Amino acid sequence: MWIDTHCHLDAHEFGAESLAVARRASDAGVSTIVAMAVERGNFAAVAGLAAGAPNVTYALGIHPICIPQARDEDLEVLRAAAAAALGDPNFVGIGEIGLDYFIPLLCEPDMRAKQERFFREQLRIARDLGLPVMTHVRRSQDQVLKHLRQIRPPAGIAHAFNGSFQQAKTFIDLGLHLGFGGAMTFTRALQIRRLATELPLSAIVLETDSPDIAPSWIHPGRNTPDQLPRIGAALAALRGIGVDEVREAVRRNTLAAIPRLAGRLKS
Repeated sequence: MWIDTHCHLDAHEFGAESLAVARRASDAGVSTIVAMAVERGNFAAVAGLAAGAPNVTYALGIHPICIPQARDEDLEVLRAAAAAALGDPNFVGIGEIGLDYFIPLLCEPDMRAKQERFFREQLRIARDLGLPVMTHVRRSQDQVLKHLRQIRPPAGIAHAFNGSFQQAKTFIDLGLHLGFGGAMTFTRALQIRRLATELPLSAIVLETDSPDIAPSWIHPGRNTPDQLPRIGAALAALRGIGVDEVREAVRRNTLAAIPRLAGRLKS
């Protein structure tokens, strides 16, 4: 079975269909979906989806695009919510968190500083609670790495990785895995396809980032987690190996990246 390590299952694009989307993914062979929180306001929503669908788990975090409206007290709420959720087998980590230096507003000096402050505190929460992190690294790989060197979570994923080979090696050396999804299915995505082909298979996990980053065959439509098996097949084709080999490898990698999933997935 396949594992979608990064999905926004409660996104407005899904409307009231979220649980139906999860069921279709299960029917397609996706045994586990990790639904990301993005702000304090949707912590309960992702936890509720995980409670309502047997193949859904969740992470809690404050996404960089939500930093402009975030308040310091939201970090206290996150720490308390994550600590309380440790007894919930559906709860698997801290995410989506990170830095975004693509959106102009987030590049303004005050907002850059606020992003870094929120990211560092969320890394501390993950470290203190022994949880992996699911990191957003859009045009910010070196800055994210700087903070990861200083505040080391036990594991995690660099989501939608699109950096250099040297940056990839540094993430791997810090104990993180690298997330690949629909972007690598485009023939024009030369760097991402090269990374997906040449990086150690042991470093790679798969994701959809649904409803975003749709693969080439449905772009520009809405992405859904049931596309993950075909994304996995695309990775197998790039590397010239069998689909079964990719599926088993990324399953092992995902358990290393998100250890709390081990209670749900049999070895």
